[in-house]
Amino acid sequence: MILIVESGSTKTEWRYISGPTQAYESFFSDGINPYYQLAADITAAQRPTLEKLSQKSIQYVFYYGTGIADEGKSEIINQVLRPFVGDAQISVANDLIAAGISLCGNEPGIACILGTGANSGYFEEGKLKEQIPPLGFWLGDEGSGANLGKRLVLTYLHHELPLDLRELFIKRFGTLSRLDIFEHAYQKEFPNRWFASFSKFLFDHRKHPFCYELIEKAFQDFCQLYLVKYDSAKMVPVHFTGSVAFYYSDILKRVVTNSGLRVGIISEAPMAGLTLFHKKLI
Repeated sequence: MILIVESGSTKTEWRYISGPTQAYESFFSDGINPYYQLAADITAAQRPTLEKLSQKSIQYVFYYGTGIADEGKSEIINQVLRPFVGDAQISVANDLIAAGISLCGNEPGIACILGTGANSGYFEEGKLKEQIPPLGFWLGDEGSGANLGKRLVLTYLHHELPLDLRELFIKRFGTLSRLDIFEHAYQKEFPNRWFASFSKFLFDHRKHPFCYELIEKAFQDFCQLYLVKYDSAKMVPVHFTGSVAFYYSDILKRVVTNSGLRVGIISEAPMAGLTLFHKKLI
């Protein structure tokens, strides 16, 4: 049996594959991010899910997730999984590798993630060959849900929201003070997840010129700061996965095309592609 885990900051999908022709068993839990969480924190938050693993005969675990920036972060995930999967072989990689496998396969292309966070990389023959490094939530993540939400909150704080949108914003979220926002931004866990929750407001009002322009500018920044800098950017398809890419695909396609790039696949999540790739082990 194979277990595939695909985790972002907001949610984690777990999928068991028992055989190439058998139905897959999938379920979801809260997001995991070892950049913000220690092994003990992840285990405590995921315990009901992890205890399910002990009831399965698992041979291989393929974990793909956000926050896997170095060996130390990979080791955190190993520490979490090992007590629950016995002698299973564990492979830990970041979410960009999952996107590359799922979207590009063995063909050359640029794989992008636009979900709670943002990332991109150029792939050839299933391998990451070039990456314009992401800068994380505070310094980058342009075009992500967290970045969209942060842009919206900043317009609220700066009194730049048009009156009709400001009234709708307050009706939905209440009157947020500067100190309320500071608490979530600097003192509470997962500030990126909190800011990303505001992106749903933008989606609901994306036809409003102000919201449309804010979304468009975020995607333009992602294209100009990352995508056009790849040597092969104009020669290969640019693929996307993630909730933001999927639900804002109409705006995203227009921006990417206007940047002189060719849009490839846009998927909500990489799990389907990962399943096709890994089930060959059975």
